[in-house]
Amino acid sequence: MSEPLILASASPRRRALLTRLGCPFTVVEARVVEDEDPLLDPRIMVARNAARKADWVAAQHPDAWVLGADTTVCIDGHALNKPADLTEARAMLRRLSGRTHSVFTGLALRRFDRGVAWDATDTCDVTFRELDEARIDRYLSLVHVLDKAGAYGIQDHGELIIAGHTGEVATIMGLPLTLTKHLLTKAGLLT
Repeated sequence: MSEPLILASASPRRRALLTRLGCPFTVVEARVVEDEDPLLDPRIMVARNAARKADWVAAQHPDAWVLGADTTVCIDGHALNKPADLTEARAMLRRLSGRTHSVFTGLALRRFDRGVAWDATDTCDVTFRELDEARIDRYLSLVHVLDKAGAYGIQDHGELIIAGHTGEVATIMGLPLTLTKHLLTKAGLLT
């Protein structure tokens, strides 16, 4: 690959997922304030946040391809973003218990020197097991949840809390690989 790709995210999950596509990249964390209005349409929120991240990094690296992403969990028309503390995380897990919710991930690919601004969003549904306090305690003792929308990670002991899902697991983790591959192929970074 002769053209640079930058992932505008410090997320270790996104880094690991993007590595699977075999496209070399570097990481530059976007220093932006994310929109976390729980009443905003989650599709709009993740699209705006992904674009903010990509735009911020692309402004500093206009001759590079920049990929931004953002993920949130939505139930009852409200977004569950990253919990502020374990009390809020516990409340989120209780709310998700025994129910199905949606996970939205927005992508933004930018290349400012070419005027490229491509955006896409993917959605999956996740169904939780019934969670009693003991199971919630166990999950919280095993998984660092404060950096995860909805206070969980499907890849981190998901078998304890998740009964099933639709769609691509990578979307739930924060970077839909099928959609990302499509955008990077369109950009000429993958074949």
